[in-house]
Amino acid sequence: MLSLSRTCLRAAALNRVGTRAASAASAASAASRELPAQCHTTEDYISREDQYGAHNYHPLPVVLKKGEGVFVYDVDNKRYYDFLSAYSAVNQGHCHPRIIEALVDQARTLTLTSRAFYNDVLGEYEEKVTRLLGYDKLLPINTGVEGGETACKLARKWAYKVKKVEKDKAKIIFANNNFWGRTLAAVSSSTDPTAYGEFGPYMPGFSTIPYNDLGALEEACKDPNVCAFMVEPIQGEAGVVVPDEGYLKGVRRICTENNVLFIADEVQTGLCRTGRMLCVDHEDVKPDLVVLGKALAGGVFPVSAVLANDEVMLCIKPGEHGSTYGGNPLGCKVAMASLDVLVEEQLAENAEKMGQILRSELGQLPKEVVPVVRGKGLLNAIQISKAHDAWDVCLRLKENGLLAKPTHGDIIRFAPPLIITEDQLFECIDIIKTTILQM
Repeated sequence: MLSLSRTCLRAAALNRVGTRAASAASAASAASRELPAQCHTTEDYISREDQYGAHNYHPLPVVLKKGEGVFVYDVDNKRYYDFLSAYSAVNQGHCHPRIIEALVDQARTLTLTSRAFYNDVLGEYEEKVTRLLGYDKLLPINTGVEGGETACKLARKWAYKVKKVEKDKAKIIFANNNFWGRTLAAVSSSTDPTAYGEFGPYMPGFSTIPYNDLGALEEACKDPNVCAFMVEPIQGEAGVVVPDEGYLKGVRRICTENNVLFIADEVQTGLCRTGRMLCVDHEDVKPDLVVLGKALAGGVFPVSAVLANDEVMLCIKPGEHGSTYGGNPLGCKVAMASLDVLVEEQLAENAEKMGQILRSELGQLPKEVVPVVRGKGLLNAIQISKAHDAWDVCLRLKENGLLAKPTHGDIIRFAPPLIITEDQLFECIDIIKTTILQM
């Protein structure tokens, strides 16, 4: 009787599995019939994404298929100036030949070993970056938000091992309106309800203070449990908010006086974007930790890193932090080529020069439409008056051959690849001015 019952149960289970498989196959078959065999129009591509992709982005209605230098091309072969640069990931321009060559050459040789073994490229990459930026050690990872997470872990480890903060009491301070990603830790430090809403409970030990407020930082650092202050030298996602001159020097002074680590989030501002190799270089300050990403691989491969000196970096021991892809040979080769392009093509210098021209020209726009122009180097933004809509402006810019994206409702970032020439820049300025004046 028992044997018969088991047989019946097994048969029933197999029947359920078969039914599910048949249902899944039927659904897949139905879905494939609903879509054309090949997308032909912009609407086709957008509809496919809407049907099968999560709705966690709100892109401009343009479908890109090719990038070259400062240009991108859509599926109808219309050419646009790229004034977003993948949020500063393609500082070196789209598909830079030297970076692509490094990618292809290494892809044919060795792509991934994990950190279970040494590889013949990682040490060379680490030496190159640490010598270039003046730090003892580099911890390799993949994405910008992982860089932020890594910096927070290093700061907490240092708090317990070096500063001797009581167990589980370490605190990290962030600035209001910060943005360093969308992991649970990142949104736990956010003051933007869109980022943190309905994602709680939140990471303990995080708190925020006003940006560009040295008095608030000084007061917060009086708490002996504070181990770090993590800040963007210029707040990118917040709308290219540039702090007062001397703010970064003040941050360095206050952190030093209170034995608090200064963490510079240079994921978007670093690697020549603001007219210096690092944005903190504008004030000649050296943070305790620097987080890099985006342009570290020229938009070709996800590569990020945290740099620190031995006192901080060696607090982490084997097994306490890592990533399967972190330090992979492919990413390392791409990153080295990306850095060579930044240095040898003098892209910091070009960003400084082109940025001054761009802000000067945009400052001539009618104040009733564009009341604010701000930025450093080629990380810039304009504010659109409340009588107009920044999204609509970006749609009109797209029609006129330039791609940009609004943030926080009334701000439009202008951040082209750093290889842009003066002639190209003035062509873009004409597009922007014409679009604004048509409103």
